[in-house]
Amino acid sequence: MRLKDLTPRYAALAGAIEAKLGERLERLPTTTGELGYRVSPDDLLDVCRTLRDAPELKFEMLMDVCGVDYQAYGQDEWQTSSATGTGFSRGTLREAPPIDDVEHATYRPAGRFAVAYHLLSITHNHRLRLKTFCANDERPIVDSVNDVWSSADWFEREAFDLFGILFRGHPDLRRLLTDYGFIGHPFRKDFPLIGNVEVRYDPAKGRVVYEPVSIEPRTLVPKVIRDDARYEPDLKDRGNA
Repeated sequence: MRLKDLTPRYAALAGAIEAKLGERLERLPTTTGELGYRVSPDDLLDVCRTLRDAPELKFEMLMDVCGVDYQAYGQDEWQTSSATGTGFSRGTLREAPPIDDVEHATYRPAGRFAVAYHLLSITHNHRLRLKTFCANDERPIVDSVNDVWSSADWFEREAFDLFGILFRGHPDLRRLLTDYGFIGHPFRKDFPLIGNVEVRYDPAKGRVVYEPVSIEPRTLVPKVIRDDARYEPDLKDRGNA
């Protein structure tokens, strides 16, 4: 992302952030003019405190924390010459962006799981996105920012519940949205869309029971018209002949 792609206000903010935090932040590519940075998990807490406390920054409010699962990121569901990798439901970018070409920039994630923080400066009316990648894909974990912004409490619980991301130092890290006995993390890309069990009330037993899923799995992708022999005009309406 180039500095000239930002509005003057956000260009000034980018300069202030980078002067304060230097090499601990890496500018994220964007095509929308939004300002975002990637930070290493080791520097996360120090960077967050600086963003909150520095008078020229003053990001007093954490608006949201969300998990991201980059498994199979940038891969298409099919191979065909007539389908696009950037059309409906895609939004996939594959490689590191050229510094001078943001419009066609691509992006390669640094790991499977990431945590994104959306910050607001009430004092200066600025917004900022901060992203960090979990070092371990098998056991994703990052430090909790609950001691920096208390609003992180339930946001981090939601990311733990839905993505299985652990937040070191969280005061009460337990599921927030799924059932007490729920197994797995439903927003992970490898979690089946139909789930693993069905839940219903059994009047004979007088309690809720768990049963295997009875619906059939489906592939939810748009149809593609392929340019091959099936659509030759001479073969149209000839049936099975």
